Amino acid sequence: MLTLEIGGRRWEPDIRRLSDMRDLLCDTEWASAAEDLDLYYMYRDLYLSRADRSSLTEHDLRYDITIIPPRMLGREYVKTAGHYHPKVPGTDVTYPEVYEVLEGEALYLLQNEDASSVVCIAAYEGDKVVIPPGYGHVTINRSNRLLKMANFVCRSFSSIYGPYRDLRGGAYYCTKDGFVKNPRYRDPAPIRWVDAPDDDMLRRFGFSRRREIYSALREPRSLEFLTKPQDHLSLFEGILE
Repeated sequence: MLTLEIGGRRWEPDIRRLSDMRDLLCDTEWASAAEDLDLYYMYRDLYLSRADRSSLTEHDLRYDITIIPPRMLGREYVKTAGHYHPKVPGTDVTYPEVYEVLEGEALYLLQNEDASSVVCIAAYEGDKVVIPPGYGHVTINRSNRLLKMANFVCRSFSSIYGPYRDLRGGAYYCTKDGFVKNPRYRDPAPIRWVDAPDDDMLRRFGFSRRREIYSALREPRSLEFLTKPQDHLSLFEGILE
């Protein structure tokens, strides 16, 4: 188990184990025979100070860190379980999320719920990736380095894992032989590769590649697009182009 020390406190993770993921993997033969093991570590609701904790709570935000060590799951690269977000109450707009790569490199595989749009973003240290309304995502570590990433998200909802579990993962699996289509999806769109947002795009959201997203807590109202996306839909235009 990996313990983080942040703000003078030691934080213990929630752990995603192979036993939680067997039904989500490409290599079912390997998954059924492999012994249980830790896959990745989730540190939720982190803060540096009491003032930051109060600000996060007041503005309905949560700051997390996830650590994914390099590993092969049979012939598939290690990944997260995948999830969608619910709709903001009283709207048809789902909650977004923003990620930052702190160490290593990540593949973010995004898809809408019927997989008529599937997007992959390769992100490296300093990159920020916005998951816009309408999309779920899986994070993949296909490198030989530890992946450490942070995220901001609205704190007042629970992620939706069911659609990914029902179809044994996302529309595509990332394997040592490249991306492989998940046969349980009837007709997913081809993967469209998109660059991580540049500084011009990031400025819309109050971010830059040079500053960690945590610094946005100095002006927490700039993060309202995470809690009230229905009032900021123009920000997301072109984010996946």
